[in-house]
Amino acid sequence: MTSRVVVALRVKATPERAFAAFVGEIDMWWRPNSLFRFTPRSPGTLSFEAGERGRLIETLPNGKVFEVGRIRAWEPPHRLVFGWRQATFAPDQDTEVEIRFEAVDGQTRVSVEHRGWDSVPQAHVARHGFPMTFFLTRNGEWWQSLLEAYKVRLAEGEE
Repeated sequence: MTSRVVVALRVKATPERAFAAFVGEIDMWWRPNSLFRFTPRSPGTLSFEAGERGRLIETLPNGKVFEVGRIRAWEPPHRLVFGWRQATFAPDQDTEVEIRFEAVDGQTRVSVEHRGWDSVPQAHVARHGFPMTFFLTRNGEWWQSLLEAYKVRLAEGEE
C-alpha cells in the first residue's frame, strides 16, 4: 500500500475522550460526501462495532447494513485501524484507515492515514477517473473537513 493520504489536527481532549468520540459518536460528526460514497444509495448512518473483530458499518435508510470494513487493530486510546471499501470494490481492492491518538501538550493529536488507493484503478467509479495525485488531494481535503467536524463535536461535548 503505497498511495496514501495523511492529515492531522489537535483537539482539546484526552486521548481516551478523543478515541471514544471517534468511535462512539461518529454518527454525530461524520459528513457524507458525494465523491466518496460507500454505496450508490442515499447515505446512511455510520457506526463502529467495538473491538478487534468489530466492523465499521453504514446502516442505510432502508435498514440494510453495508460493511465498510473490519477492524484490524483496536488499541484504545492510542490506535485504530480498519478496512475501507466501497460497494463497487473488487475483492482485491482494499484500502485501510489508521487513526492515531497522541497526547501533546494537554491536547490530543489525531492523525488519519488512509492508504492503499493504488489497488483501485483510475477508471474505477471510486476514483472518478482522477489521476492519483488529484484524487489523493481531494480525499485528503475530505478527511480534513471530517476531522474539523469531529473537533467541533468534541468541543460541543465539553459544554
